[in-house]
Amino acid sequence: MSYTNAFVDKYNAVVGAIVAVLTAVLGTYWYVFVGFLVLNIADWITGWIKARKKKEESSKVGAIGAVKKLGYWTAVLVAFLLANVFVHFGHDMLHVDLSFLHLLGWWVLAMLIVNEARSILENLVELDIKIPDVLIRGLAVTEKLIEAGIDMLEHNDRDKQEEQETQTDNK
Repeated sequence: MSYTNAFVDKYNAVVGAIVAVLTAVLGTYWYVFVGFLVLNIADWITGWIKARKKKEESSKVGAIGAVKKLGYWTAVLVAFLLANVFVHFGHDMLHVDLSFLHLLGWWVLAMLIVNEARSILENLVELDIKIPDVLIRGLAVTEKLIEAGIDMLEHNDRDKQEEQETQTDNK
């Protein structure tokens, strides 16, 4: 066996093990969480570079930023945990399929990913790095679409509630 084959085999084994562990811990879509982590790190680095360039470095501000990132991860955890609790409650106690509530966790994660990407772009703009307008506008549109989706759901819920109240009143 050649050195190249041995290296490739070890590389495949290590990467396969990492993917298996990530899938076991974070689920099938582990790469979304890893992407969010990468964006967290990139935002922290670009923010640090921006502060250094402006001569505004501060360990206190850095610590606040790190705590904020932990808060983001806590919000994601709570959103997925809450959804999971309600789905199981609906299944076990109410005998109602509430699996659509898993979307809550994905919505929170999507909003935070967009937020991190926008923050990175803002940092890069402040570092005098030219960023294509399409990226900045694209993220703004994505955020609006995500928010509009929630607004649509709320509007549909209100319509259904009003319809049910009308039907109840007509009986």
